[in-house]
Amino acid sequence: MKKFNIRKVLDGLSSVSSSSSSQPGNRDNDIQETLQSEHFQLCKTVRHGFPYQPSAMAFDPVQKILAIGTQNGSLRLFGRPGVECYCQHDNGAAVIQLQFLINEGALVSALADDSIHLWNLRQKRPAILHSLKFNRERITFCHLPFQSKWFYVGTERGNIHIVNVESFTLSGYVIMWNKAIELSSKAHPGPVVHISDNPIDEGKLLIGFESGTVVLWDLKSKKADYRYTYDEAIHSVAWHHEGKQFICSHSDGSLTIWNVRSPAKSAQIITPHGKQPKDGKKPEPCKPILKVEYKTTRAGDPFMVLSGGLSYDTVGRRPCLTVMHGKSTAVLEMDYPIVDFLTLCETPYPNDVQEPYAVVVLLEKDLVVIDLAQNGYPIFENPYPLSIHESPVTCCEYFADCPVDLIPALYSVGSRQKRQGYSKKEWPISGGNWGLGSQSYPEIIITGHADGSVKFWDASAMMLQVLYKLKTAKVFDKSRNKDDKPNTDIVDEDPFAIQILSWCPESRMLCVAGVSAHVIIYKFSKQEGATEVVQLLEVRLQYELNDVESPEGDQVPSLPTPGATSSSQPPAPQSQPSTSSSSSDGIRDNVPCLKVRSTPLKQSAGYQVELVIQLVWVSGEPPQQITSLGVNSSCGLVVFGNSNGLAIVDYLQKTVLLNRGIIELYGSNDPYQRQPRSPRKTRQPSGGLCDINEGSTTSEDRCKSPTSAKMSRKLSLPTELKPDLDKGLRHRHSHLFKKHFSNVDVQKAKVQKEEMPRTRSSPNFNIRDNSFSRSRSSSVTSIDKESQEAITSFQFCETFTRKTDSAAAPSLWVGTTLGTVLVFVLNLPPAGEQRLLQPVIVLPSGTLIRLKGAILRMSFLDSTGALYPPACEPWREPNAPNDKDEKDRLRKRRPVSVSPSASQEISENQYAVICSEKQAKVIALPSQNCIYKHNITETSFVLRADMVQMNNSICLACFCANGHIMTLSLPSLRPLLDVNYLPLTDMRIARTFCFTNNGQALYLVSPTEMQRITYSQDMCENLQEMLGELFTPVETPEAPNRGFFKGLFGGGAQSLDREELFGESVAGKASRSLAQHIPGPGGIEGMKGAASGVVGDLARARIALDERGQKLGELDERTAAMMASAESFSKHAHDMMLKCKDKKWYQF
Repeated sequence: MKKFNIRKVLDGLSSVSSSSSSQPGNRDNDIQETLQSEHFQLCKTVRHGFPYQPSAMAFDPVQKILAIGTQNGSLRLFGRPGVECYCQHDNGAAVIQLQFLINEGALVSALADDSIHLWNLRQKRPAILHSLKFNRERITFCHLPFQSKWFYVGTERGNIHIVNVESFTLSGYVIMWNKAIELSSKAHPGPVVHISDNPIDEGKLLIGFESGTVVLWDLKSKKADYRYTYDEAIHSVAWHHEGKQFICSHSDGSLTIWNVRSPAKSAQIITPHGKQPKDGKKPEPCKPILKVEYKTTRAGDPFMVLSGGLSYDTVGRRPCLTVMHGKSTAVLEMDYPIVDFLTLCETPYPNDVQEPYAVVVLLEKDLVVIDLAQNGYPIFENPYPLSIHESPVTCCEYFADCPVDLIPALYSVGSRQKRQGYSKKEWPISGGNWGLGSQSYPEIIITGHADGSVKFWDASAMMLQVLYKLKTAKVFDKSRNKDDKPNTDIVDEDPFAIQILSWCPESRMLCVAGVSAHVIIYKFSKQEGATEVVQLLEVRLQYELNDVESPEGDQVPSLPTPGATSSSQPPAPQSQPSTSSSSSDGIRDNVPCLKVRSTPLKQSAGYQVELVIQLVWVSGEPPQQITSLGVNSSCGLVVFGNSNGLAIVDYLQKTVLLNRGIIELYGSNDPYQRQPRSPRKTRQPSGGLCDINEGSTTSEDRCKSPTSAKMSRKLSLPTELKPDLDKGLRHRHSHLFKKHFSNVDVQKAKVQKEEMPRTRSSPNFNIRDNSFSRSRSSSVTSIDKESQEAITSFQFCETFTRKTDSAAAPSLWVGTTLGTVLVFVLNLPPAGEQRLLQPVIVLPSGTLIRLKGAILRMSFLDSTGALYPPACEPWREPNAPNDKDEKDRLRKRRPVSVSPSASQEISENQYAVICSEKQAKVIALPSQNCIYKHNITETSFVLRADMVQMNNSICLACFCANGHIMTLSLPSLRPLLDVNYLPLTDMRIARTFCFTNNGQALYLVSPTEMQRITYSQDMCENLQEMLGELFTPVETPEAPNRGFFKGLFGGGAQSLDREELFGESVAGKASRSLAQHIPGPGGIEGMKGAASGVVGDLARARIALDERGQKLGELDERTAAMMASAESFSKHAHDMMLKCKDKKWYQF
């Protein structure tokens, strides 16, 4: 019987529905589409970066694995570099403590909701095997002795319960607080803050209470042997390995050392950072010592490592870790507050000499490992990609299947940036094994940051490693005088923040747009460049109409600014920053927001500055932030736009080719019939608002969403709304998210011509922060009439620009927020020397295409349906020797294109694929007929769209604000995938989400973490093989030798039969109401996760048989139940028959 496939039926239905919108008579059916819905499946792959808001840490000294828990209930496990794992507790409660079952491949986590969970780490995706939820007591501290299955749980009431780790059931053995303390004591000792067994006698349990009481409890006799009291609260306790001494840290910054058999008085009191008075009095109190560890060495003094304890007079001092070794005390300053630390030792046995070799310090925003074996305690170089958040990420791009020579080139220049002074030893966290990834193509992720830095990451084979870091802020003067503070004109902080990245992998040209309305163009070189003065272009991009009111309320004539004139070749711009041309009344004019450095700039190997472009103030109005950016190395052009207009720059000749206001771009083709107001009308502070005629809103493809709402000019945030790591991030066009998060009712309001427009402070959702910003004054009229239009996207391509074209020509396609696509023809001079001498001519083609919603992405297909990328210049070393450089300059430029039809005579059709926030269209060229149209969403809007290659074909991938991820076939726009994956709870996701080739995508899931996902069925199926393994079979080290005399005289470690003490036969059962056992999903599911690799098929078959056997067993049980029911029914019927047999009819 043939297997029924519902997805193929849906494919057929969607194909019929989408083809119904195509126009007849087109040769669109010639293209064979190979992608089907069964090629798509969505799943998470790996998570990179530092665990956000860490709260607990544990280390397995045999497996060499580190676990970190966070405040949102997630777990991150780290092995050797490249072996990472992420898992999540379902309830999302904070992790308060982690304990490894050392060398067992298991981990116990204790959560703030008073539950404990057992994780199985022997599978590539760890799963919970058991959970236990306490109902009546709050968990404060847990302890699992080495090679024991009994887990001690201390509570807020001061009691200690004991859990069997194998079955996750409670023992009836309970240590009650009132039996542990002195009977004469009237006060409650407080919560349990420490539990540990004596290293040499497992029958003795040391219990620390918060109030300052410590009890040595005898498990066998069920009574306290010794009680130790101190008048300061206890934070932590640590044993000496011989079990004769222990040390306590206290809230007054002191350490007390106790001899086990001398409970009356502490053997020694130390205040590491306290000033010792000369009269012998008690040192003045210091800050609490939150944790202390006491580790011994065979040759030399023991180590005491502690956090906190600084003097109160050290105001403003950074958090410190103190290492005391013999007579020396080293204070190691940390960049962030210390969450926890662990001392790594050579042995897992607590009764052996510890031999510490490193300290792992978990900070709020970093992980530091200190080498204890070298003088000066240097840190290890961290091989994990934990520095994503070094400065908050403001934008992100993902490139899969890059040129193979790119990663080595970036690594070679990035290796010269590495710091010196790290420990020479290997990274001590070295557990696990790498996955057997089948991916062989290079992947690169680029992140832009709030401090102006750009980082390149190698993302190949499910790993992440930083390759190279570029600091764009070096181009600018950072000195700020009290009188001259241009940096705060557009943004309150982070004036160098990166907003948009445009990168050409083939030519290695990089272009970045910053929040202060600046664009920087970089070229790549493996050699140091000559130290030179930065070349600068200043662009006056500000189109004004009469409905524009200045902040001062002055009357301004209704003339376009000089920068917005219609000439396509304005005067050559300056190469140095212009001086301020403020008028007598203080209006700032022709001044950029940032000052480019005038001193020579050293150009290190890597990305070197080619040109800086800055938008300047116009008549007291700051420049609008740049909303779109594009670079093309074949044409030698950079294009950028904002809500005022569009500028095209020739970066080879360092000239501005075109500088137009948005309305001028339309010419006579403007479909919105915008009308300037009376010259006497006072202006609003909108820097380029223009009205749309009321009648124009009736068009079918009119953008109905408030995409074009007024944008915030000065982006500032209420401080209480600023997130921890995202402060100071600003967005280029906050209008994209107003439609989803603000209740702006877009209406066709009638303009009162003689009435001054009211102003209001409207909330603009700022994508660069997860919070609202308020514009200085937004016009009600301008919002309601959707008059603000901005440039949103660009695409260079050699294509047909007019219906009458018989041959393709270089062109630039421009998309706007109102759903309009404008096409410009680029007339390029001949390649070689002429290219540097003759001007590039930019001409409007007259072509105008309209969609619903802001244009997000444009791309082109050839006649076979293959992606037709823009031509690009192959990379050459720009700093080659002079004679070679001359030859290169004279050599004819040969643009490179990946498309098979790039070098053919283009007499056949092309297809333009255009995606907006609401819909996608495929337009045949040169006829410009819309052959396919698909409405992507009616109730939401698309945040990100990319044309991606997958399975030797191409599709359109979209991410919507309602959380849906969709893919559409090309060119027919058939829906292939639609999954409600991720509700948009955070603007960080919106600004960083991006798709790339081969079915991959990523986004920033937290301020410090990057989540990668796949929408490819093949990758989902092979994911188990690609992931690394955490658990590897390792022999547990041999236990320390007791020695002849210790064995003879009864010294050394004393073993304890805990099973006899805590088992149900002796201790009885615990109260059922105390805790609830919850079986985890780590049974059959865990086996499924482990079923991969060479024996994967056999394992899967065995699982299938197990499942089948399980179902057959259930069927047998149901059959037996039915038979029993039938027998019972038969018996009752027989009894009824006997009862009624002798009765007459009238007796019933």
